[in-house]
Amino acid sequence: MSATLELAKQLISRASVTPDDAGCQALMRARLEAIGFRCESLPFGEVSNFWARRGDSAPLLVFAGHTDVVPTGPLEQWSCDPFAPEVRGGLLYGRGAADMKGSLAAMVTACEAFTAQYPGHRGSVGFLVTSDEEGPSIDGTVKVVEHLQARGETIDLCLVGEPSSRERIGDVIKNGRRGSLNGKLTVRGKQGHVAYPQLASNPIHRCAPALAELTAIEWDQGNEFFPPTSFQVSNIRAGTGAENVVPGELELMFNLRYSTQLDAPGIRERVHAVLDKHHLDYSLDWRLSGEPFLTPAGELVAAARDAIRELTGIDTELSTSGGTSDGRFIAPTGAQVVELGPVNATIHQVNECVSVDDLELLSAMYRRILEKLLTSPHVDAP
Repeated sequence: MSATLELAKQLISRASVTPDDAGCQALMRARLEAIGFRCESLPFGEVSNFWARRGDSAPLLVFAGHTDVVPTGPLEQWSCDPFAPEVRGGLLYGRGAADMKGSLAAMVTACEAFTAQYPGHRGSVGFLVTSDEEGPSIDGTVKVVEHLQARGETIDLCLVGEPSSRERIGDVIKNGRRGSLNGKLTVRGKQGHVAYPQLASNPIHRCAPALAELTAIEWDQGNEFFPPTSFQVSNIRAGTGAENVVPGELELMFNLRYSTQLDAPGIRERVHAVLDKHHLDYSLDWRLSGEPFLTPAGELVAAARDAIRELTGIDTELSTSGGTSDGRFIAPTGAQVVELGPVNATIHQVNECVSVDDLELLSAMYRRILEKLLTSPHVDAP
């Protein structure tokens, strides 16, 4: 059994449903300390985090990831115990195999191989690992980044192990992500009998024209790296459940995934303008999940694309599609951020799995990126 596969199985066997780490980070820390990393626990609230660093000089290249996983879903639908990993047909099955314990294992074994060959490498290598990525993301990476900034530690380059690949490992890397802005809208009307609508005020009817206008807005046209901004209603609730009662209140949740053409204050202003135009009696609570970020070019993107091409022959695609990642907390510090990980076809699903061969290839990719960035004398800190 390869070192990467063995470590991935050990991590998967720990039932680290968010925000529980279940001992994954202790396992990783022991491996990293054995090769010269200085490790420290940085717990915040119920969340386990750790920071590890090998070296003191720039550039600082950080591997970022999370040990927490989403719940398993119906156990009877799994072909194996989701926390008793199995290899069948060249695939490793288990919750977190692709998102993202396979990546964590590949990061560790890549560093073990790299430091064995280059014990005096230039710059520094770091690890930023949390158990709060699949949850609210309040006490995880964002808090660690704030802690590092307060003491003057600067991340120059960051590889996030999220499952970025579409069909073959390395065919897509994420060099940015869209912003994510959430709204919870409450529209108030007046409850009454459906047979006497003149005595009631139906919040569904009153909200419908505003909602139609919001969904029809062309927020932007996107740009070279981002698709157009999208307004999506994710939940709507009103009524008592009775057929003959006009509801007194409507609750609606929506989300905008937006490009770098927009910012959160501007979006909020436009939404309120539409709601006010339709004279709604409403309240609206906003929650910003993250601003958009982009790493369009530079040493990290070049190193990742070159490493993938050398190992697979693939000319990888740069993409900003998909959800958010903890890269949104690291990029604003000025770091170059790239996400490179396994094929994402089964993430968050029953029977999540990853190719065993891909785990070894991912470890080799990470190692090759380390070699390109921390052994070439012409590469300086960004």
